[in-house]
Amino acid sequence: MAEKNVPLKGKALLQKFDELAHLSKRERAQGCGYYTLTKDNQVRANLADFYNALLEAKGISLNPEGSKDGRGREPTYRVSVHKNGQIVIGSTYTQEMGLKPGDEFQIKLGYKHIKLEQLGHTKDDDVDEAAE
Repeated sequence: MAEKNVPLKGKALLQKFDELAHLSKRERAQGCGYYTLTKDNQVRANLADFYNALLEAKGISLNPEGSKDGRGREPTYRVSVHKNGQIVIGSTYTQEMGLKPGDEFQIKLGYKHIKLEQLGHTKDDDVDEAAE
């Protein structure tokens, strides 16, 4: 096999897939470039990526919303109180808001809600950012 594997996509993948019909599914994946080399130079087939590429080449998308890499979960925009009484806001939300370590918030408690207001960040900043 070549040093640098470039996985086939689209029509090229479908054509090669048909050419390798006599091989096992792992050998077909490797023959189409869907493999990695382990530390001890063993070849490991990437079957999940291979099957996803086959489906995409046939016009079937498993993720029509966008191109997620498959790691992690979709944000639900919900949190729950842990047994120790803490509420944790995940990194997905902080990244989406562009927050950085050290950003501070003021906690405002309502009747049945909690509001976080970023300190040093005004509503005018939101308007300015939306205008840009």
